[in-house]
Amino acid sequence: MTGIPATDVAGLLRRYEVLLLDAYGVLVNSAGALPGAAELVGQLNAAGKPYYILTNDASKLPTTAAARYQGYGLAIDAERIITSGLLLEQHFAAHHLAGARCVVLGTEDSRRYVERAGGEIVQPHESFDVLVVADEFGYPFLETVDLALSGLFRAIDRQRPVHLVLPNPDLIYPSPHGFGIASGSIALVFEAALRLRYSHRRDLRFTRLGKPHAAMFTEALRRTGTRNMVMIGDQLEADIGGAHDFGLDSVLVDTGVNAPPFSAAPARLHPTYLLRSLT
Repeated sequence: MTGIPATDVAGLLRRYEVLLLDAYGVLVNSAGALPGAAELVGQLNAAGKPYYILTNDASKLPTTAAARYQGYGLAIDAERIITSGLLLEQHFAAHHLAGARCVVLGTEDSRRYVERAGGEIVQPHESFDVLVVADEFGYPFLETVDLALSGLFRAIDRQRPVHLVLPNPDLIYPSPHGFGIASGSIALVFEAALRLRYSHRRDLRFTRLGKPHAAMFTEALRRTGTRNMVMIGDQLEADIGGAHDFGLDSVLVDTGVNAPPFSAAPARLHPTYLLRSLT
């Protein structure tokens, strides 16, 4: 990937009405704010520049996420945060899942997202209609995955429909010590097990809601009313590809999952700009 122009924050502020920012790998990691993040947020707030945080994180409600960001010195209000968990309400409504018995792999906030969408939370050893893989934290991992997988097998063997939902399709995330697996990787484990046992079934896959899929960008468009937005992210598929698929420009930072060069990347994953620093 050669010939991609570099840009700076001042240039982005001139070109675009709205800035969309990923959270992990751009503004924060699990240890705190990344260099330049507080200055960037302060600059946007002082200028009155519209911006939104588009995060695939479904482990925190916007109020919880805002409190965490503010604890890191980032003055971000909850109203500026669009999470993949928020997309569950529309998804449940579209698929008539109100009142469905739901097993949720995730945190307490993950379960609150499902409850707000109309789902009834049950335990993984109970009969369930919906499996939501929302996060990699908040439950005893092997025990819960084994119980949920066994419950899926029982339901399918009895020809009961089970709806599979993955708010956050990210496979990995950056951490202070390197990287960790995210909920998208957990969903792949379920899907591999389902293929192994039910090789004739092609429908046993999770519905993926977050970036790179359109729903989160559609919500940003609904809130802003303009397509003159730019997505600033650290992941080629989720942030860059998702923005381009939606018809938006994109900016890649090199503080997260993907860093140049990307000579083998397809054209849809080529960012519009490279950003070396948030300051």
